[in-house]
Amino acid sequence: MMAGQKKTQTKLGLISEASRAEIDRWIAKYPPEQKRSAVMAALRIVQDQNKGYLSNDLQDAVAEYLQLPPIVVYEVATFYSMYELEAVGKHKICVCTNISCMLRGSDEIVAHLNKRLGIKLGETTKDGRFTLKEVECLGACVEAPMFQIADKYHGNLTPKTVDEILDGLD
Repeated sequence: MMAGQKKTQTKLGLISEASRAEIDRWIAKYPPEQKRSAVMAALRIVQDQNKGYLSNDLQDAVAEYLQLPPIVVYEVATFYSMYELEAVGKHKICVCTNISCMLRGSDEIVAHLNKRLGIKLGETTKDGRFTLKEVECLGACVEAPMFQIADKYHGNLTPKTVDEILDGLD
């Protein structure tokens, strides 16, 4: 290394080979000069790889992989509620509290979850099993009140059906 040169440290090693292959499939869907279009998919992929959340280093790795300024990745990661910037429980319960769900009883569902899990919205159980998150809308108002766990929607919830769903999780 010559005098005055800075050694740059790469973070690409934080993205697994399988995740890079999946990101590459998304990149291939866009024109070569539009890698930026794959940022949402790339963040989802590395979040899944990292047990449900994005560290700053992982966001930097995505920026490096897509050849983007880190701020572009940070803006996306902080804007959308599907991305987590802190560790979450094994089962993240995203409860819709928007108008349709509220009118059909989401307050009762949230109160039931608070009592059953011993946590409030935005918290994780001490055993790391559940995180309870309020979301603005899941886009399935016809089944209000509802929540999402992983990639599965559960609608027309009652305290009884909530208990059945939670009891069925590992």
